[in-house]
Amino acid sequence: MPDSLLDPLRARYDVVVVGGGHNGLTAAAYAARGGRSVLVLERADHVGGAAVSARPFAGVDARLSRYSYLVSLLPRRIVDELGLPVRLVRRRWSSYTPVADGGLLVDTQDDAATRASFRRLTGSDADFEAWGRFYRMTAEVARRLAPTLTEPLLPRSAVRHLVADGVGDDAWRALFEEPLGEVLRRTFADDVVRGVAATDGLIGTFADVDEPSLRQNRCFLYHVIGNGTGDWDVPVGGMGAVSGALRDAAVAAGATIVTSATVTAVDPGAVGAEVAWTDADGRTRGVTAGHVLAGCAPAELERLLAVAGRGAASGSATAEPAGAAGSGPEGAQLKVNMLLSRLPRLRDDVDPVAAFSGTLHVNESLTQLQDAYAQAAAGRIPDLPPSEIYCHTLSDRTILGPELAATEAQTITLFGLHMPARLFRADPDGARERALRATLASLNTVLAEPIEDVLALDADGAPCLEVRTPVDLEGDVGLPGGHIFHRDLSWPFAEHGSDAPGAAGGTGARHGADGGAGSGAATWVDPGSAPSAAERWGVATPHPRVLLAGAGARRGGGVSGIPGRAAAMAVLETRAG
Repeated sequence: MPDSLLDPLRARYDVVVVGGGHNGLTAAAYAARGGRSVLVLERADHVGGAAVSARPFAGVDARLSRYSYLVSLLPRRIVDELGLPVRLVRRRWSSYTPVADGGLLVDTQDDAATRASFRRLTGSDADFEAWGRFYRMTAEVARRLAPTLTEPLLPRSAVRHLVADGVGDDAWRALFEEPLGEVLRRTFADDVVRGVAATDGLIGTFADVDEPSLRQNRCFLYHVIGNGTGDWDVPVGGMGAVSGALRDAAVAAGATIVTSATVTAVDPGAVGAEVAWTDADGRTRGVTAGHVLAGCAPAELERLLAVAGRGAASGSATAEPAGAAGSGPEGAQLKVNMLLSRLPRLRDDVDPVAAFSGTLHVNESLTQLQDAYAQAAAGRIPDLPPSEIYCHTLSDRTILGPELAATEAQTITLFGLHMPARLFRADPDGARERALRATLASLNTVLAEPIEDVLALDADGAPCLEVRTPVDLEGDVGLPGGHIFHRDLSWPFAEHGSDAPGAAGGTGARHGADGGAGSGAATWVDPGSAPSAAERWGVATPHPRVLLAGAGARRGGGVSGIPGRAAAMAVLETRAG
């Protein structure tokens, strides 16, 4: 039944949103505020998709951000326009990287302490100075580029001028043309420093840092441009508070949300798209839509179109672009949620609050990252899995019940890199256990005591630990291949030339031409006419009534709401029909 609403469903809506994740909710809120009738259909019994909070441990009053966990790309503009009561906390310490009995601590409020930490690790000030120059450059790119993310797409040439004229040609080449690995080796001398910087190009992206496809560069770019600063902030109340605010905004604007509603087919007709779905009782339902906004993954949209005979044979704007691993999207992360009785001791004498408040990098030198990638690409769980850790409760204890909050208990999120879905297909349970053992063993190499010794116990006496592989995420929240961005990220601009529809490959989908490989999310453009609203916003498919609205759209990925807003803007610019 409709979520929190008792109104009977209509036979036709101006907009039907497939998927009630944060992007689908954003699209619904904007479309409804623009006067459109809106229906959101969500497969799960709750909204939020991967941006949810949950109590995963039996009898333990701790609401963890179960999948996504930090916020950077959600524009202030969306928060203000929708009046979202979302509070974000800025983290003082950017990162800590344990190395032997020492480590590298980056303190955003104390340059002298950060300089001293670099000097202890590297033996000089050279990499500290290089670090400052490099991230001042990315910050200036962020300041110029971030505002464009909530406007119609600029052409590649305009973004190049924006970056090159304002920051310099070197900045454009470093971020948009040269493989990230080459840039980092040229910029920094120390292997650990290189690795710390490289991780932003590998989150949710299975790539060699030297890949000519530059998918690692695109991932890096989105990790350093959020809100014009690149800061990754803590959502007070957890990620569920973000999705909850978006849900409330959509409902307040007049959208109808139906949970436990599984969409089974999308048929983009000439006078209205037909959406088939089943309700919580298993009954087959149908609804006509002026526009369908696909908050689901492009691969799922492709399947829904194919059921109606409107899939790849009609020209695909949703298929995985060339250059992606395997035959479709592939996630590459191991997510481990933990509740600790207290923070573990470190080998260094660093303040544990400082070490765990930011991102704690585990075995993520550039060499270690590349070794792990090579092993995973060869079909092996890495011997020393790289990962990064974040402690939500050092910044926000509201996710703990009062009794638990009064103790030393802390929640820990571990995000393991280079764990592609291919490693878990044949033996999901066994491979999950092996990956977890290897990851915890890797973590223990940088601690002064085993992490197992400080795991809290749930009401049944079991350790408070939850692990999810890409294959698990595929089943849990419908991420194809467990890809947290739905597919490889795209450049945040419109692309032209050899990537135009009808060029080599002939898919009718726009792919990137840089390095001769796919640039991530496809944006379909009709070469024989002026760009439509959907094309200008980067959300078009070959079907005018069906638009991308999720992370797989151009400028998608991360908890941002940007593609959801873009899809709604395209609809609002289009004459209702």
